[in-house]
Amino acid sequence: MRNGLFILFFLLPFFSNGQVWPFEMWHDGKIILESGDTLKGQIKYDLQQDIVQFLLREDKAEVYTARKVLHFEIFDETAHRYRDFYTLPYNATVGYKTPVFFELLVQGKMTLLSREALEYRTYSSAFYMGSYTRQVLVDYFFFLQEDGEVVAFKGNKNDLLSLMGKKSNDVEKYIKVNRLKFDEKYDLAKIVAYYNSLF
Repeated sequence: MRNGLFILFFLLPFFSNGQVWPFEMWHDGKIILESGDTLKGQIKYDLQQDIVQFLLREDKAEVYTARKVLHFEIFDETAHRYRDFYTLPYNATVGYKTPVFFELLVQGKMTLLSREALEYRTYSSAFYMGSYTRQVLVDYFFFLQEDGEVVAFKGNKNDLLSLMGKKSNDVEKYIKVNRLKFDEKYDLAKIVAYYNSLF
């Protein structure tokens, strides 16, 4: 019985639906509207819908789309850091650009942006016969080019290093020494920031 309870306790996080995601929470922050007005207070964002909410009072919030917002920033308690988001035109469908929220991770010679989305992923488990599916928050990465074009990055570590040209050997050493993972949001931000520091 005790072993059964231990296994249940160990597996509970894999099956729990009680996860609270950063975009479901209210955060201290500010919104800069296209009109030039600035709103400071409690903010909730949704990158999948490209909307941001501003809490007017306990039971009422104003909703703004990416078309009305230039920039917003929050202090994310879950990540213990400030996060900046900008509205940029993006080719969501071929030939048609629409305003979209991007989180700015690193600005410089190489400017790194991200967007997050909830997805169901399937995992195999040594403790559970077969596999299980759970909902996870996934980050997608983009680069802002000098001409203002936002380009999705769907490559691997070698693709990233090839973008860094002659600096790739230095960056690769930095990744190894610091044990960074190119597919983890804040690790990738450190890698790109280091690359920018070489200029």
